[in-house]
Amino acid sequence: MKRKHAKGHHSAPGNERIGSFSDGVFSIAITLLVLEVKVPDDITGGLITALPVILPKLLAHVISFAVLGIYWVGHHNMFLHIRRHDRWLLWMNILFLLFVASMPFAAALIIHYPDDQLALIFYALMLIGAGLALNLTWRYATKHRRLVPAELDADLIAFVNRRQLMAPMVYVIAVLVSFLNLNVAKLLFILVPLLYIVPSPLDQFHHKQLADTE
Repeated sequence: MKRKHAKGHHSAPGNERIGSFSDGVFSIAITLLVLEVKVPDDITGGLITALPVILPKLLAHVISFAVLGIYWVGHHNMFLHIRRHDRWLLWMNILFLLFVASMPFAAALIIHYPDDQLALIFYALMLIGAGLALNLTWRYATKHRRLVPAELDADLIAFVNRRQLMAPMVYVIAVLVSFLNLNVAKLLFILVPLLYIVPSPLDQFHHKQLADTE
């Protein structure tokens, strides 16, 4: 079945290179995260005495790994519906990858300065930027069905918009809360992966739409 796209818009089919390049950036960023989790050189009293130092760093690594994984899943699912591209979409995707590639540095700040509010705010800003850039790409591609099939369900488009903006909203709240209580703000960063990893109605909606347009 030949899919229709927005008329009068100049775009090219095939997003394979977008996917390959994006996957490469994600792979490198996720790999670089673990380099910041180092075993202390001098452990006096055995490993058990170093756990209070190691565990917070390991937790920051796991959270950052999960967040990047969530963004990869969102990016992957989004491009199952985006079937074409133009120059604007390419640069929007590169903007998104800029924030993804910056995550190892942002995570390193949190790992080395866990009680510094500025480090937490910078970390949050990188995640907010990634979420907004991803949503900007989706909105651009789906407006007037510009780069997606014409039959793509409007409810799915709106659902994805809301879900993509949920994480940036939580991170904005975390920044505001950090001025009152840094530990509570940190808990909000743990909440986001839980919200996205747990299956939601979007999964069923997403797969049904793909099946209907095949």
